[in-house]
Amino acid sequence: MPAYRALARAYPGHYRILAAPAALHPAAALVPGAFDACADAAALAALPSQTRGAAIGVNLHGRGPQSHRVLLGAGARRLVAFRHPEIPESRDGADWRDDEHEVARWRRMLAAAGIASDGRLDISVPDLSVPKQWLGATVLHPGAASGARRWPPERFAAVARTLADEGANVVVSGGAAERPLAARVVELAGLPGERNLAGRTSLLELARLIAGAGRVICGDTGVAHLATAYATPSELLFGPVAPALWGPPPRAEHRVLWSGATGDPHAERIDPGLAAIGVDRVLDGVRRLPPHRAARVTCARPIG
Repeated sequence: MPAYRALARAYPGHYRILAAPAALHPAAALVPGAFDACADAAALAALPSQTRGAAIGVNLHGRGPQSHRVLLGAGARRLVAFRHPEIPESRDGADWRDDEHEVARWRRMLAAAGIASDGRLDISVPDLSVPKQWLGATVLHPGAASGARRWPPERFAAVARTLADEGANVVVSGGAAERPLAARVVELAGLPGERNLAGRTSLLELARLIAGAGRVICGDTGVAHLATAYATPSELLFGPVAPALWGPPPRAEHRVLWSGATGDPHAERIDPGLAAIGVDRVLDGVRRLPPHRAARVTCARPIG
């Protein structure tokens, strides 16, 4: 997000297109004015026709060379990207560093191209409404892209059950493919079935929910970044990837639990370091979270 804002400031007279999978296009609305259009693009596939012949191609996908070639193949006349020895057009770019936080990484890449950016992580709250009963809710998000980063559903359920017994309004979020996982957490926790919101929210509705949540408990996944962007109090469970690379900035709203060990973030089985985090440790951290400073959700139509 800091990179998107920086590019909009640096090139106000350009027609700016976000090339990304269609499912992510709604997220462009969270940075108003950053883009004029979105183009559906698959990872490392040829870019669609509306992106052809751009004056500037900015690679916010990776280090190259494959992603560099995708932009050059679409006819970008200038490449803003990390330096790669196989791509002469990238010779003026910054060098890639493995041990660098994602936010700092893209800001440094732009700086090498003469594009100044700030470190602001905040994003707009979608102009949508969610049901009144979810205002200030405790949101548990048990899913993650890989098994290595998924804390066991039985432990999420134990956390949910304890917090509900203490009077918390607990809901469980997730994508459509995660609905069975969320249903298991809800069932094991003894919560009503309607507390399972997995598959019932669009991307923007999910963002709206997180913006107005009282607190969020999840792993190293997209919902964690939403909680960071909205300064929503959050307990984040890190496993194979160090929070120094993907975690939130050091502020009271966010607590990160990490064993200190790293591993394969794409592995099918849970990372041993993540597995070492127990229920009591999570509950202790959740109870230490400060209250959300802003209530930014209003009630209207139901989700789904």
